[in-house]
Amino acid sequence: MTPEPSALFGEPGVGWTALLWAPLFALAGLLAELATGGPVHWLAWILVAVGLVAITVPWVYARRRYLSLEVTPDGYRQGRETLEAARITEVLEDEGTPVGARVLGGGWTIPKKHGAVGLKLDDGVYVRAWAKDPDALREALEDLVRARTTES
Repeated sequence: MTPEPSALFGEPGVGWTALLWAPLFALAGLLAELATGGPVHWLAWILVAVGLVAITVPWVYARRRYLSLEVTPDGYRQGRETLEAARITEVLEDEGTPVGARVLGGGWTIPKKHGAVGLKLDDGVYVRAWAKDPDALREALEDLVRARTTES
């Protein structure tokens, strides 16, 4: 889920490099055993590395699927939800989103360590988009709305 070349803004959710944590942890354990001069459990550390990678793959996949976002000239994709550019009529200021506005992307709340950006849609509904860098997301969505209104 790398951003398209035409993307105005994008966040992948998490990188696949997170899968390197498990082998590095196992290597640190192996090196600790080598440094202490005791028995070295080669097979155990290989199994630890493989096991940790096996449980990390679904975590990375889920974060890339549900926490990724992308703003393109065609619209906005937040997790598993997509909005056409024509549906977004206004990007709201920081405090402009009404309480109880629906969160985009299929979740109940905005994920931790993410900031909200309020949007008004063409049917008058208010929603909340979110990103790790909400200011960059706001700017990209404002550019999207501005480009669409100058086309019309």
